[in-house]
Amino acid sequence: MVANPVNVLQKYTALYGDTFRLYLGGIKEAIVTTNPTVIQHVLKTNAENYQKSDIQVKRMGHFLGKGLLTTHGEAWRTQRRLIQKGFDRKQLEALSAIMQGSLADSLRDFDRQIGAGPVDIYPHLMKMTFAMVARSLFGARLKDEDIDLVSHTICTVQEFIVRQTLQPYLNPWFEVSGELRKHEQMRVRADGVLLEYIRQRRHQEVPGHDLLQTLMDARYTDGEGMPDELVLSESMQLLVAGHETSSNALSWMLYLLSSRPDCLEKVRLEFDSVLGDAPLSFGDLPKLEFATQVIQESLRLYPPFWIVDRMAVADDRAGDLDIPRGSTVIVFVYGAHHAPRYWKDPERFDPGRFTKANEKQQTPFTYLPFGAGPRGCIGSHYAMLQILMILSAVVTKYDFELAPGQTIEARPMVILRPKHGIRMTFTLAMARDRHAIAQE
Repeated sequence: MVANPVNVLQKYTALYGDTFRLYLGGIKEAIVTTNPTVIQHVLKTNAENYQKSDIQVKRMGHFLGKGLLTTHGEAWRTQRRLIQKGFDRKQLEALSAIMQGSLADSLRDFDRQIGAGPVDIYPHLMKMTFAMVARSLFGARLKDEDIDLVSHTICTVQEFIVRQTLQPYLNPWFEVSGELRKHEQMRVRADGVLLEYIRQRRHQEVPGHDLLQTLMDARYTDGEGMPDELVLSESMQLLVAGHETSSNALSWMLYLLSSRPDCLEKVRLEFDSVLGDAPLSFGDLPKLEFATQVIQESLRLYPPFWIVDRMAVADDRAGDLDIPRGSTVIVFVYGAHHAPRYWKDPERFDPGRFTKANEKQQTPFTYLPFGAGPRGCIGSHYAMLQILMILSAVVTKYDFELAPGQTIEARPMVILRPKHGIRMTFTLAMARDRHAIAQE
């Protein structure tokens, strides 16, 4: 189970059907499901009866504090209403300039890296997306070295949380061996860096145009704002949720497009037709129909959040399934996305599944790249803007192909990552065109 839980759950789904019970880490019983009726009931219809599991609230909350990802009930609803304002159309339009500036910096660094031969695209895209989310949150002045420190801390702590979750019997050892303390100290250092930016902003005369300013300007019904510690927790949680989803999606997307030159050319033509030489902004998203279909199909094949777990507050029933109080329900998103019952030839990359006509025929709650129900991803529109912005820059600026002699395999951590990376060769498309002209 620890090596590759996706393969294990896929095997059990084939053996036992779309809903079955198993023991997590050999200790705690859980209900695993890909049944859309059960999924809809748990995530939407009776969502009030299902809280985020102790795994998320306690394990993640220990390192990330109490914020949108690690609370529930009225506290969660209040925070969601306040933070939602940071992801409306007006704010995303305002963030576009910051995002484009960050992308330009990242691409200059990427240009220096690709000259030496094939590169693993995963860490490069991770660096691009993290820098973009960090600067969307804290503004363009966020230092590169601070971005690197916080990024490293988040990735290291996430891996530790996965070990705590999948191997709970090791938790006593983590405490006595100093492993837990080591990761806590890493978090404290990263918190200190971000808290300094928050405190500086408090004393800044001219307000920013970023998500940090939205968090600091938000007011509860009593007129009070968030204290610095809560702004920190929400900022850190937005960083965690906001960068790796996009970098994973982009990594798998470039991998898939490298084997489908017809799709790649169609995406390039659409970007050229819609954007010309102009930078992409939020208002362009509805016009990029085929590029959006490519993203949707990539997220179907490789959903970043491959499971969603909830805990039943009270006894419940979904269809003919009894769900006792305290049960952990695991929505197996990857399994739902790959179920032959709902997707024809599910392992094939086919963006045409997501044309408007075909989307109408999809079974609801079988496609969950951003979750579903009231706790669906608050930043889904930001994520689509970010992915399209980076994709448009990469596919128009570079030619790329998969390096030979490698095995591409998914590794289910908190996010569904490439296990061995994805090595690709990049060349500047403009340089290629100039060379072709010179030969004529």
